[in-house]
Amino acid sequence: MEDKQLETYKALMEQTLLSDLELNSVDPTNPIRVDVVPRGWKLLGAGNYAGVFMHGEYPEIAVKVYAPGREGWESECEVYQRIGDHPAYSRCYHAGEYKGHYYLILKRLQGKTLYQCIIDGVAIPKKAIEDIDQALDYARARGLHPHDVHGKNVMVKDGRGIVLDISDFLKEEPCQMWDDLKKAYNRIYMPFLSKRPKPVPEWVLNGVRKGYRWMRSSSVTGRSS
Repeated sequence: MEDKQLETYKALMEQTLLSDLELNSVDPTNPIRVDVVPRGWKLLGAGNYAGVFMHGEYPEIAVKVYAPGREGWESECEVYQRIGDHPAYSRCYHAGEYKGHYYLILKRLQGKTLYQCIIDGVAIPKKAIEDIDQALDYARARGLHPHDVHGKNVMVKDGRGIVLDISDFLKEEPCQMWDDLKKAYNRIYMPFLSKRPKPVPEWVLNGVRKGYRWMRSSSVTGRSS
Protein backbone atom coordinates (compact mmCIF):
# COMPACT_ATOMS: atom_id res chain seq x y z
CA MET A 1 0.00 0.00 0.00
CA GLU A 2 1.59 3.26 -1.12
CA ASP A 3 2.02 6.16 1.31
CA LYS A 4 -0.30 8.46 -0.64
CA GLN A 5 -3.04 5.84 -0.78
CA LEU A 6 -2.61 5.16 2.95
CA GLU A 7 -3.00 8.85 3.82
CA THR A 8 -6.12 9.09 1.66
CA TYR A 9 -7.56 6.00 3.31
CA LYS A 10 -6.74 7.24 6.82
CA ALA A 11 -8.52 10.53 6.16
CA LEU A 12 -11.59 8.71 4.83
CA MET A 13 -11.59 6.32 7.79
CA GLU A 14 -11.26 9.07 10.39
CA GLN A 15 -13.90 11.31 8.84
CA THR A 16 -16.52 8.73 7.88
CA LEU A 17 -15.97 5.72 10.15
CA LEU A 18 -14.32 6.59 13.44
CA SER A 19 -16.17 9.87 13.89
CA ASP A 20 -19.58 8.16 14.06
CA LEU A 21 -18.84 4.51 14.86
CA GLU A 22 -20.45 3.13 18.02
CA LEU A 23 -18.90 0.04 19.59
CA ASN A 24 -19.87 -1.23 23.03
CA SER A 25 -18.26 -3.76 25.31
CA VAL A 26 -21.10 -5.41 27.21
CA ASP A 27 -19.51 -8.66 28.39
CA PRO A 28 -15.77 -9.42 28.04
CA THR A 29 -16.54 -13.10 27.44
CA ASN A 30 -18.80 -12.37 24.45
CA PRO A 31 -18.38 -10.49 21.16
CA ILE A 32 -18.57 -6.72 21.28
CA ARG A 33 -21.77 -4.98 20.21
CA VAL A 34 -21.70 -2.78 17.11
CA ASP A 35 -24.57 -0.33 17.46
CA VAL A 36 -23.86 2.06 14.58
CA VAL A 37 -22.01 1.36 11.32
CA PRO A 38 -21.59 4.60 9.32
CA ARG A 39 -22.81 4.78 5.75
CA GLY A 40 -20.40 3.45 3.15
CA TRP A 41 -18.86 0.94 5.56
CA LYS A 42 -19.64 -2.73 6.06
CA LEU A 43 -19.15 -4.78 9.21
CA LEU A 44 -17.13 -7.88 8.28
CA GLY A 45 -17.15 -9.40 11.73
CA ALA A 46 -17.13 -8.74 15.48
CA GLY A 47 -15.01 -10.59 18.02
CA ASN A 48 -14.44 -10.35 21.75
CA TYR A 49 -12.11 -7.38 21.36
CA ALA A 50 -12.91 -5.51 18.17
CA GLY A 51 -14.97 -5.07 15.04
CA VAL A 52 -13.61 -5.37 11.49
CA PHE A 53 -14.90 -3.07 8.77
CA MET A 54 -14.52 -2.49 5.03
CA HIS A 55 -15.29 0.50 2.82
CA GLY A 56 -16.89 -0.21 -0.55
CA GLU A 57 -14.25 1.76 -2.45
CA TYR A 58 -11.38 -0.19 -0.84
CA PRO A 59 -12.37 -3.88 -0.86
CA GLU A 60 -8.77 -5.05 -0.39
CA ILE A 61 -8.35 -3.20 2.93
CA ALA A 62 -9.90 -3.84 6.35
CA VAL A 63 -9.96 -1.77 9.52
CA LYS A 64 -9.95 -3.46 12.91
CA VAL A 65 -11.29 -1.14 15.60
CA TYR A 66 -11.03 -2.06 19.27
CA ALA A 67 -14.01 -1.42 21.52
CA PRO A 68 -13.56 1.02 24.45
CA GLY A 69 -12.14 -0.76 27.46
CA ARG A 70 -10.99 -3.83 25.58
CA GLU A 71 -7.28 -4.63 25.85
CA GLY A 72 -5.14 -6.16 23.14
CA TRP A 73 -4.38 -3.41 20.64
CA GLU A 74 -0.75 -2.96 21.70
CA SER A 75 -0.19 -6.73 21.74
CA GLU A 76 -1.66 -7.16 18.28
CA CYS A 77 0.53 -4.33 16.95
CA GLU A 78 3.57 -6.20 18.23
CA VAL A 79 2.41 -9.49 16.72
CA TYR A 80 2.05 -7.92 13.28
CA GLN A 81 5.45 -6.29 13.62
CA ARG A 82 7.02 -9.68 14.30
CA ILE A 83 5.06 -11.46 11.56
CA GLY A 84 6.05 -8.97 8.86
CA ASP A 85 5.04 -10.00 5.34
CA HIS A 86 3.92 -13.62 4.93
CA PRO A 87 1.40 -15.05 2.42
CA ALA A 88 -0.61 -16.91 5.07
CA TYR A 89 -1.18 -13.82 7.22
CA SER A 90 -2.65 -10.38 6.86
CA ARG A 91 -0.35 -7.37 6.85
CA CYS A 92 -0.62 -4.30 9.05
CA TYR A 93 -0.23 -1.11 7.03
CA HIS A 94 -0.77 1.27 9.93
CA ALA A 95 -1.89 1.31 13.57
CA GLY A 96 -3.11 4.35 15.43
CA GLU A 97 -5.72 6.10 17.55
CA TYR A 98 -8.40 8.63 16.68
CA LYS A 99 -10.98 10.09 19.06
CA GLY A 100 -10.50 7.26 21.53
CA HIS A 101 -10.69 4.52 18.88
CA TYR A 102 -7.61 2.30 18.63
CA TYR A 103 -7.37 0.70 15.21
CA LEU A 104 -5.27 -1.27 12.72
CA ILE A 105 -5.40 -0.87 8.95
CA LEU A 106 -4.89 -4.34 7.48
CA LYS A 107 -4.70 -6.22 4.22
CA ARG A 108 -8.11 -7.82 3.92
CA LEU A 109 -8.06 -11.61 3.90
CA GLN A 110 -10.68 -13.21 1.68
CA GLY A 111 -11.66 -16.84 1.53
CA LYS A 112 -13.86 -19.34 3.35
CA THR A 113 -13.24 -20.47 6.91
CA LEU A 114 -12.82 -24.18 7.54
CA TYR A 115 -15.98 -24.00 9.63
CA GLN A 116 -17.94 -22.57 6.68
CA CYS A 117 -16.38 -25.10 4.30
CA ILE A 118 -17.88 -27.92 6.37
CA ILE A 119 -21.29 -26.22 6.45
CA ASP A 120 -21.27 -25.59 2.68
CA GLY A 121 -19.81 -28.96 1.72
CA VAL A 122 -16.70 -27.38 0.17
CA ALA A 123 -13.55 -29.50 0.01
CA ILE A 124 -10.70 -28.67 2.39
CA PRO A 125 -7.46 -29.64 0.60
CA LYS A 126 -4.54 -31.17 2.46
CA LYS A 127 -2.34 -28.37 1.12
CA ALA A 128 -4.35 -25.78 3.07
CA ILE A 129 -3.71 -27.66 6.32
CA GLU A 130 0.01 -27.89 5.49
CA ASP A 131 0.13 -24.15 4.71
CA ILE A 132 -1.34 -23.32 8.11
CA ASP A 133 1.08 -25.69 9.85
CA GLN A 134 4.01 -23.98 8.13
CA ALA A 135 2.63 -20.52 8.94
CA LEU A 136 2.36 -21.40 12.63
CA ASP A 137 5.94 -22.69 12.63
CA TYR A 138 6.98 -19.40 11.01
CA ALA A 139 5.28 -17.49 13.84
CA ARG A 140 6.99 -19.64 16.49
CA ALA A 141 10.37 -18.93 14.88
CA ARG A 142 9.66 -15.25 15.52
CA GLY A 143 9.03 -15.74 19.21
CA LEU A 144 5.24 -15.95 18.96
CA HIS A 145 2.87 -18.52 20.45
CA PRO A 146 0.01 -19.51 18.12
CA HIS A 147 -3.15 -19.39 20.18
CA ASP A 148 -6.88 -19.74 19.51
CA VAL A 149 -6.31 -21.28 16.06
CA HIS A 150 -9.57 -23.05 15.24
CA GLY A 151 -12.01 -23.64 12.40
CA LYS A 152 -13.41 -20.11 12.43
CA ASN A 153 -9.97 -18.47 12.52
CA VAL A 154 -8.38 -20.18 9.52
CA MET A 155 -9.44 -19.95 5.89
CA VAL A 156 -9.02 -21.55 2.47
CA LYS A 157 -8.44 -19.33 -0.57
CA ASP A 158 -7.70 -20.88 -3.97
CA GLY A 159 -6.72 -24.10 -2.24
CA ARG A 160 -4.21 -22.46 0.11
CA GLY A 161 -4.40 -22.00 3.86
CA ILE A 162 -4.66 -18.62 5.60
CA VAL A 163 -4.53 -17.72 9.30
CA LEU A 164 -7.22 -15.15 9.98
CA ASP A 165 -6.74 -13.99 13.59
CA ILE A 166 -3.35 -13.60 15.30
CA SER A 167 -4.38 -11.22 18.08
CA ASP A 168 -3.60 -13.76 20.85
CA PHE A 169 -0.18 -14.88 19.56
CA LEU A 170 1.65 -13.32 22.53
CA LYS A 171 -0.13 -15.56 25.04
CA GLU A 172 2.29 -18.16 26.34
CA GLU A 173 -0.10 -20.69 27.82
CA PRO A 174 -0.43 -23.90 25.77
CA CYS A 175 -3.28 -24.10 23.25
CA GLN A 176 -4.27 -27.43 21.70
CA MET A 177 -7.01 -26.18 19.38
CA TRP A 178 -5.09 -26.51 16.11
CA ASP A 179 -3.60 -29.90 17.01
CA ASP A 180 -7.07 -31.16 17.93
CA LEU A 181 -8.54 -29.81 14.69
CA LYS A 182 -5.84 -31.58 12.68
CA LYS A 183 -6.60 -34.84 14.44
CA ALA A 184 -10.28 -34.48 13.51
CA TYR A 185 -9.29 -33.62 9.93
CA ASN A 186 -7.07 -36.69 9.58
CA ARG A 187 -9.25 -39.18 11.46
CA ILE A 188 -12.74 -38.06 10.44
CA TYR A 189 -12.72 -35.63 7.53
CA MET A 190 -10.16 -37.34 5.29
CA PRO A 191 -11.57 -40.90 5.46
CA PHE A 192 -15.29 -40.01 5.50
CA LEU A 193 -15.88 -36.54 4.00
CA SER A 194 -13.00 -35.55 1.76
CA LYS A 195 -13.87 -37.53 -1.39
CA ARG A 196 -17.50 -36.43 -1.58
CA PRO A 197 -17.98 -33.42 0.69
CA LYS A 198 -21.58 -32.84 1.68
CA PRO A 199 -23.08 -29.90 3.60
CA VAL A 200 -23.24 -30.40 7.35
CA PRO A 201 -25.97 -28.52 9.25
CA GLU A 202 -24.61 -25.74 11.42
CA TRP A 203 -26.49 -27.05 14.45
CA VAL A 204 -24.42 -30.25 14.19
CA LEU A 205 -21.16 -28.29 14.17
CA ASN A 206 -22.35 -26.15 17.07
CA GLY A 207 -23.04 -29.32 19.03
CA VAL A 208 -19.57 -30.64 18.23
CA ARG A 209 -18.03 -27.31 19.23
CA LYS A 210 -19.87 -27.25 22.59
CA GLY A 211 -18.89 -30.87 23.23
CA TYR A 212 -15.27 -30.06 22.45
CA ARG A 213 -15.28 -27.10 24.85
CA TRP A 214 -16.78 -29.26 27.57
CA MET A 215 -14.19 -31.98 26.96
CA ARG A 216 -11.28 -29.53 27.07
CA SER A 217 -12.57 -27.78 30.22
CA SER A 218 -13.13 -31.15 31.92
CA SER A 219 -9.59 -32.30 31.10
CA VAL A 220 -8.14 -29.06 32.50
CA THR A 221 -10.25 -29.41 35.67
CA GLY A 222 -9.16 -33.00 36.05
CA ARG A 223 -5.46 -32.12 35.79
CA SER A 224 -5.74 -29.32 38.33
CA SER A 225 -7.71 -31.29 40.92
